[in-house]
Amino acid sequence: HSSYSNFKEKIQAAYNAGCRRFDGSILGIGGCPLADDNLVGNIPTEKMIEIFEQTSEHLSINNEALNNSLKIASKIFQ
Repeated sequence: HSSYSNFKEKIQAAYNAGCRRFDGSILGIGGCPLADDNLVGNIPTEKMIEIFEQTSEHLSINNEALNNSLKIASKIFQ
């Protein structure tokens, strides 16, 4: 979980420390009810993909399916 203002730093720090397994959610939908902070929530999967595309990691992403999922989620969670 992270606020939008610092998720990149958190992802990069974890990646640099050797983490290679991350969980996110489409559009960052959801959150952490225990965080007691409305600005803390799930990190958007699509933003994590952008970060990882800048590394040497091979991503097996079906971009068409991802884009369709983003469109559907955008309609549901306006």
